Amino acid sequence: MGIVAGLESAAEYTRIVVCDADSGAVVKQGYAEHPAERDDPQSWLMSLGSAAGSGQFADVEAIGVAAQQQGLIPLDSAGNPVRAALLGNDRRMQPAAADLVDALGGRHAWAEAVGAVPEAGHPVSKLRWLARSEPQTAARVAEVLQPHDWLVWQLLARPPRRTTDRGEASGTGYWSAAQGAYRPDLVELALGHQVALPEVLAPAEPAGRTPEGLLISAGTGETMAAALGLGLGMGDAVMSLGASGSVCAVHHEPLTDPSGTITSYADATGLHMPAVRTVNATRVLRGAAELLGTDVKGISELAQRSTPGAYGLVLLPYLEGEQTPQLPHTAGSLHGLRRESMKPEHLARAAVEGMLCGLADALDVLRGRGVQVRRLFLLGPAAELPAVQETAPVLFGTRVVVPRPADYTAIGAARQAAWTVRGGAQPPHWPAAECEVFEPGEGLAAGQAVRQQYVTVRDEIHPEAFGD
Repeated sequence: MGIVAGLESAAEYTRIVVCDADSGAVVKQGYAEHPAERDDPQSWLMSLGSAAGSGQFADVEAIGVAAQQQGLIPLDSAGNPVRAALLGNDRRMQPAAADLVDALGGRHAWAEAVGAVPEAGHPVSKLRWLARSEPQTAARVAEVLQPHDWLVWQLLARPPRRTTDRGEASGTGYWSAAQGAYRPDLVELALGHQVALPEVLAPAEPAGRTPEGLLISAGTGETMAAALGLGLGMGDAVMSLGASGSVCAVHHEPLTDPSGTITSYADATGLHMPAVRTVNATRVLRGAAELLGTDVKGISELAQRSTPGAYGLVLLPYLEGEQTPQLPHTAGSLHGLRRESMKPEHLARAAVEGMLCGLADALDVLRGRGVQVRRLFLLGPAAELPAVQETAPVLFGTRVVVPRPADYTAIGAARQAAWTVRGGAQPPHWPAAECEVFEPGEGLAAGQAVRQQYVTVRDEIHPEAFGD
């Protein structure tokens, strides 16, 4: 084989990496920001053209496309957008999501139907919002695509066949990872009428060829592509530390969770990626930083001056309410205040431990369903903080891996393209991501004591948090 390209169309930019198809070595790159509004699909195409403007696709055999997830591009019968794309976790959609939950009979019904309970980010919630808020526009919708679907379709010169992959489809709220099939009735429940939906391709199945003969792979969403780029396998989990947090793991089967705490995503290889989200992650560190007149790095430095357990301080980090556990209307709280603990370093330590213990709750939900976690990949800027790297392994009780910065989403898309060219049951073996590895070591007992201290306070203040 020769070279393949991976294309990442994120919320604000397009990134291209060109890799040797056998070794995975990056040989060329391209980058451009979206020049117009981020919800204008034409802007994604323009930045793609700019990113590829220096011949990045010359001599490439195949392209894989990864893009921002859970966007909705509603098209009319001629294939033209009826409005700007609806993207991301748009809070306008929250009432629509709640409306849909009730319309089908509750969270349990949705979890059984598609392995997910509607949230503001799901395309199914966006369809409901469209039907309620812009009924005349909604009436014109004849088909729907997500951003990666739309870009693949454009690269293929808009053929009659529209495609997606199982990873992307599993985030819609109207495709079941367990059944491997759409639920068109849920689309109709949301929008009021049926629409055409893209064909779901198998992991290594090509979407088609461009008019010039360039092979285009199935593509996938950003999370699934990043998993390919990192080389995740069974026993691996990923914890993302954004303002909010998430934990997902590679698993052999979909998980149906009647409470809706677990979202049953599919991955881009034929396996599954059950995920649990938290509302609060690095926003906890930022809030503590504002209180103490420093920044997030300052919080890390202060925390390292304290000791495990923060002199008895326990921060329940529910600053914006919480999703895991389901406490949407609660607030954060600080416990164990004594004269000797009322120091900046102890509060900083409590913030770090509280944030990570909240994420440990999410990890425990997966472990409680039989998901094995031998390595935990920690992603996001907060993963670089020394206090986080020191504390995470002992609280989670497992090896923690922090990858070196790299374009993992685009690399994963390129790896999928190489797989499509080569064929076979598994993606090509490329070198594992360069990582720093942190073991629990001798601090495990102290870390587990901190974790137990947190759980005791959590259950005392919120006994219903993880009750039956």
